[in-house]
Amino acid sequence: MDSKSSAHYQRLYRQRLREQGLVKKEVWILPEHAPLLVAFERKLRQPQSLLASMEKEEGMNMPQVWTAQALHEALAATELFQSGQAGIELIQGADASLHITMREYGDLPLFVAVFGEQIIVEALLWPASDVRDAAAFNEEVLRTHKLFPLSSIGLEKTVDGRDCYTMFGALSSYSSLSDVVFEIELLADNVIKATEAYEGFLKTGA
Repeated sequence: MDSKSSAHYQRLYRQRLREQGLVKKEVWILPEHAPLLVAFERKLRQPQSLLASMEKEEGMNMPQVWTAQALHEALAATELFQSGQAGIELIQGADASLHITMREYGDLPLFVAVFGEQIIVEALLWPASDVRDAAAFNEEVLRTHKLFPLSSIGLEKTVDGRDCYTMFGALSSYSSLSDVVFEIELLADNVIKATEAYEGFLKTGA
């Protein structure tokens, strides 16, 4: 699979928003209200006629404990995927996972895995080799990670042996379906914001 830097998806994301006629507004809020602001922002991007139908999603049901297969079937039936805003694929294997394509974010790829009582939603940020000064960047991440609610940044080795920075969120496998959808949308949004926040640490052309 061709792994592209999150900067690539950020550019496509901004272009998509402009094409939709959306405008960027700066707001000032208390830190604890950040998740609520994201939820309102998503709704305010929709035409007035769709807002009422979106509210109906709050009552979606879920199994007692999610598995990758059950989560795939349930997510595929939600508005996010039925509307074509995102695509979803079940990757079979010893540890099945989900590959999600966030089309409204320039086809940003996310991966969802269920490990016992935990669900992990993850996205690639960029290869470690794209960072100009790893020590300075790592320090900045540690000092500013609270800017991205419910998401964390880590350094992992990929299957081809490269060290890459990733952003991920974790929630209980007992979570409601609406919470899983919220985590997916929030992580995609945080990936874009992290790229904007840290782009100064990346090498030119990354």
